[in-house]
This record gives sequence, structure tokens and C-alpha cells, in this order.
Amino acid sequence: MTGQSVPGPKRPDLPAAVLFDMDGTLVDSEPYWMAEEHALVASYGGEWGDDLAHQLVGQALTWSAGFIRAHSPVTLSDEEIIDRLMSGVIRRFREHLPWRPGAQDLLLQTRELGIPLALVTMSYTAFAGELLAALPEGTFDVVITGDEVDNGKPHPEPYLTAAARLGVAPEQCLAIEDSNTGLASALAAGVPTIGIPHIVPIPAQEGLRIVPTMVGTSVAGLWALFGEEVSATADHR
Repeated sequence: MTGQSVPGPKRPDLPAAVLFDMDGTLVDSEPYWMAEEHALVASYGGEWGDDLAHQLVGQALTWSAGFIRAHSPVTLSDEEIIDRLMSGVIRRFREHLPWRPGAQDLLLQTRELGIPLALVTMSYTAFAGELLAALPEGTFDVVITGDEVDNGKPHPEPYLTAAARLGVAPEQCLAIEDSNTGLASALAAGVPTIGIPHIVPIPAQEGLRIVPTMVGTSVAGLWALFGEEVSATADHR
């Protein structure tokens, strides 16, 4: 997916594009990552508590690798740590794809409406490919992964890159995230953002709407939560 400019739907009640996070938002893969972190640290005789694991939610994998090394007996390089974790999570993913409640319905509904879609994840291409393989071909117009950006979340680069590749202004997009790191990235990029709490609590902040679950939601309904904040951009359609 080269990420060429994709025309969006010409409806004022819809965003010009929807930018989905993956881990913890579309799929409940965070427990898989945590289990692999525990196993890796235990293999070096260390202990890995949930308080440490929660600090890695939504972070770039290189940052997470350095954090693991700094807080455990693990002596592997960043690349080796990432390979160990990712291979384990991919194995678990292939055994069971754990969709978050309502995520698949919202994703496919968005696709059916003709709204351009981007996957914006700090997981690497090899792992994101596992999700893409489970979806109809062409579900996402753009895929941004952690191994193709210079600055991972919470930096705004991932979301700015997704919007640019879709040919849409960030403020005309809708981001859907679960982690505070991912939310910080989307909000810093100027994207109206929906927070779906999972694993870690989400504090209220400007530009953010917190929704407890995607079950029963619609893209139009989520976009309407921003009201006048996005009405000024309605003429983009």
C-alpha cells in the first residue's frame, strides 16, 4: 500500500478519513505483548511486574526494548529484544486473533461507507501484516508502522504521515486510540481523537472524546461528538 491520495466521501457528517491504532484498539494484543515481556525477562532470571508492562503500552518498540533492558537483567540488543517479543506475539496471533469488542464491525462499516482508512501502529510491518492478512484485501488505504517512521508515538509523526499519504488535513480525520501514548501522538498532530480505554485509564483532555466501547457505535456518531469543533472543516467535502 503506497499511500496515494484517496478521495473521501462527500458527506458533511463524516470525517475525511479514519485513522485506527492497532494494538489494544482493533485487537486485544496487549496481553500477548505483556506475556512475551514476562517470558523474556524470566528467561534472564528477572521479574516483570504489571506496573512496568503498562508503561510500554503504545510505545515504539525501540523505546520499549531500551526500557526492558534498563529495568531487567536482559542484555540483548534492541533488535534482538524486538525479534524475541514480536515472534512470540505473532505466534499467539496466528493461534487466535483477539478482536476488541465492536472493532471489526466499526472497521468494516467505515470501509463500506467509502471513507479512506489508515492503520497507524507502532508494531512493525511483519506484525501488522498478520492483521492485514485476516481482513479483506484493500481494507486499509495506508499503513504506517513503527519501523517506517523516524519518531514513534507519542510524537505526532505517525499520524501526520498517515494524513499526508491520504492527502487529507489532520483536522479533517478521526483517530481511534486506546493508549495515552497513542492519544498524545494523534492529538499533537491535530487530529480529533476518540479514546477507547483499555489496560490503562485515559484522562480527559482537549481534542479528545472518551467512549467506553466501540460496540454499537457508528463513524457518524463518533464524528458528531466533536460538534462545532469540526464543523468549520465540513467544506472540505
